[in-house]
Amino acid sequence: MAIRRIIYSLSFSLLFCALSTMASNEVRDTTTAEKTVNAEDVAKELANPNTTLASLVFKNQFRSYAGDLPGADDQTSAITLFQPILPFPLDSGDQIIFRPAIPFIWDSPSGNNFSSESGIGDISFDLVYAPKSDDEYITAFGIVSTLPTASNDKLGNDKFTLGPDFLYGRVTDKSVLGIHPSHQWDIGGSGDKDISLTSMQIYAARLLGKGWLVGSEPIMTYDWEEKQWEIPVNLIASKTMVIGGRPWKIGAEINYYVERNDDFSPRWMFAVNITPVIENGLVKFFQ
Repeated sequence: MAIRRIIYSLSFSLLFCALSTMASNEVRDTTTAEKTVNAEDVAKELANPNTTLASLVFKNQFRSYAGDLPGADDQTSAITLFQPILPFPLDSGDQIIFRPAIPFIWDSPSGNNFSSESGIGDISFDLVYAPKSDDEYITAFGIVSTLPTASNDKLGNDKFTLGPDFLYGRVTDKSVLGIHPSHQWDIGGSGDKDISLTSMQIYAARLLGKGWLVGSEPIMTYDWEEKQWEIPVNLIASKTMVIGGRPWKIGAEINYYVERNDDFSPRWMFAVNITPVIENGLVKFFQ
């Protein structure tokens, strides 16, 4: 069953990628329309959290669980997280960046009996203002939110959440370093659970040339209601290449959770990430 879920997840991502890129025009250089797209330059731009390139990120995530509850160590899950990255350039050179995240849950354990659930989870997004940078340092600030869109009550919290989002970092020709803290409170909804959740993503990546990147981008969280940390050790590697005039970024990552809920929580997370660069067709509606 685990192999079947992995095949479903990867097949869905590849099909969606193919359909999306077929519907998009060929990507061209942002400064010179006829200039050949260079994989190394695109890899650097995609590594920048304030990227000017629109893309469709498909994160195929496979988790194994552990905990003190009976049967916890036998549980696994498969999720495809679809995350478009849509920058909207302003006349000043600044940007508005919209990043929704839609989880397609193929199989996830739920409840004390770990019943298998599938469907669409709660959709989250961040919407930030990213000022133009005249040097290596970047900033962005805005909001982060989650909407109660889950197709099954067991796959979401039935809560609207909202909070601040901030980014600070440094991008050079060889490396990307940064921090991305945010916080969400529940502001409505019919769910019973109170939500006060702080997240912090760390960016530490090295560009090796020829489109290769290695590094670590862990996402740490602290649940103020449960007084519980979740901290992974994270490693990532990716290769950016140009196929038929279109840049693609193919990557893998692994997470090992060194701090987590002892009763039941992920112990390992493996992911295969597929990212085609596209034209942001929505830009024309705001010009």
